[in-house]
Amino acid sequence: MTSRDPMPTDQPTPRRILVTGVGANPGFGLTRSLTRLGHQIIAADANPLAPGLLLPGVVPQVIPRADDPDYPDTMIKLCRDLAVDAVVAGIENDLPPLLAARPHLNAAGVRLWLPDAGSVHDCIDKARFHQVLTRHGIPTPRTWRPEEVDQVPAGTQLVVKPRRGHGAQNVHMVTARRHARVLCELVPEAIVQERVHGAEFTADCLVDRDRHASLILRRRDLVKAGLAAVSTTFEEAAVRDLVVKTLQAVRAEGLCCVQGFVSDDGAVTITELNVRIAGGFPLAEAAGADLVGQMVNGLFGLPVDHDRLTYRTGIFLTNYIETLRVGDVAELAITASPKGAPS
Repeated sequence: MTSRDPMPTDQPTPRRILVTGVGANPGFGLTRSLTRLGHQIIAADANPLAPGLLLPGVVPQVIPRADDPDYPDTMIKLCRDLAVDAVVAGIENDLPPLLAARPHLNAAGVRLWLPDAGSVHDCIDKARFHQVLTRHGIPTPRTWRPEEVDQVPAGTQLVVKPRRGHGAQNVHMVTARRHARVLCELVPEAIVQERVHGAEFTADCLVDRDRHASLILRRRDLVKAGLAAVSTTFEEAAVRDLVVKTLQAVRAEGLCCVQGFVSDDGAVTITELNVRIAGGFPLAEAAGADLVGQMVNGLFGLPVDHDRLTYRTGIFLTNYIETLRVGDVAELAITASPKGAPS
């Protein structure tokens, strides 16, 4: 089976699902997978040239940036106007305004499968995530705020990154505290973490409403700009146990991914948890897990069949850049979503 093979699904009813952030790998891949399953996708992004808006068969919509005050009302009106059944976020930035819009979306019959607001913010805020994991005794990199850089032990290899955000944007590796101080002035809402070495992994996770989790483990064999260019599925009890403990600590629910490292001595460290699908999730499906199909089941209140979330180890996936379309910008007709408060 390849990553382009359609996965079988227990969800035969086509749904109208709005996917946000289709300009990034997670939202783009999710749009493709949902389309293969027969669902009608409203592909949404703030960039009118986002690749996912150009996928065949989707209804493209340009929406405001997540930090635009009009975002929640625009999304509510868009969902009503287009008879959307559910919204799935493909990028972290969309989570806070979607949480704000959730009561109105629910009232309009639009499904949104996320854990409680506290859980979401514990995950998207990397400083809070460190605090939660530390309280639960889960190994995670030592973390300092900008005003605490002087407390960093001399000679510690460091990572300076935004407290919030996604991917490898504004992430810098340094070896000196003085460099970290400078970067803290340049990186928005910076935090400083101890750099971890070892084999990097991602766990693609689906947690049902009873908090039972299935996960697919894959090594990130080659990482470029924060994305796994080559990855391989594997199984290791210590990694699985710590991922499950992490999911429980943050009260995860729905689709998410956990990242971490396995050091040369076998120690496992958790670095982050994203409350959305991972960009490299097609490997989970190629290895036999019906990840997106079972997510749709859970999204619409149907049972998640965890027997369909098993997978084969030793399956690899390589990513590449493909040209989706070339054309004249002036001739590109992408619909901008209407603004306006909910009626």
